[in-house]
Amino acid sequence: MTVPRTETVLDVNQTIELLPLDALLGRLLESQKAALDRVGEALPSIERAVEAAVPRLQRGGRLIYAGAGTSGRIGVQDGVELTPTFGLAPERLVLLLAGGAGAGTQAVEGAEDREDQARLDLSEHVPTANDVVIGVAASGNTPYTCAMVRAGRDAGALTIGVSGNADGRLLRDAEIGISIPTGAEVLAGSTRMAAGTAQKVVLNLFSTALMTRLGHVYRGRMVDMRISNDKLQKRAERMVSELSGGTYEEVREALALVGGNVKRAVLIRHGVEAEQVEALLQRYKGDLHAALAAL
Repeated sequence: MTVPRTETVLDVNQTIELLPLDALLGRLLESQKAALDRVGEALPSIERAVEAAVPRLQRGGRLIYAGAGTSGRIGVQDGVELTPTFGLAPERLVLLLAGGAGAGTQAVEGAEDREDQARLDLSEHVPTANDVVIGVAASGNTPYTCAMVRAGRDAGALTIGVSGNADGRLLRDAEIGISIPTGAEVLAGSTRMAAGTAQKVVLNLFSTALMTRLGHVYRGRMVDMRISNDKLQKRAERMVSELSGGTYEEVREALALVGGNVKRAVLIRHGVEAEQVEALLQRYKGDLHAALAAL
């Protein structure tokens, strides 16, 4: 039987549990640093994925994350942050995890082997050519994830595979493959370590770059973030003040006129009438640089 790369036991780690604590921590840290090197090598693939995803999201498509186990939970963790951080509408985000939502906190036996369930899960969301399906699997061969990506591709969606195995099925089934071959884990088979770190960083880079290209970032600020507490209300007020000036009362009034959205409040502070803000942003695809330049 072929041993998966992540389950290979390295000679240097045969007695890792006997190391002094400082040496153990150093060994673990080195494995994490090595994972980041693999991400650096994958930057061209991540760039292609972002470039291909941007026009689909601009046409109203959705981001669909798919995975199982550790990889699936990493995908969910990345996706769930996009609404509060960048204001991505919840209906434009689909998070599909083998075994259902409950698998986010505990393992569901056999769920990752269900290709039929993967196809059913995706079909319930009626994928289109404007959607982007992102499959994440350390092994690159997880049946649920591979079947989901294949089904998305058959439906015409853009499909992206993120895997630690360059020869796995996932990268063959996906239109764009992002290979991060982290190899043997410092603890054999523990893909929450190097493989998990590499996957999380890849998704961080992909989603942040994508949201930036879609106009959710202006002058290094998250101008479409959702305000859900006092801390974020103060942050929004500070951003509007920094980007457009005004007294405390003027800034709060501008935010109130647009439901607390920083980007729109900045346009208000630059003299745009409240009823004209949406049309202006639609004309320039949400790009605040372009919208302000047109004033």
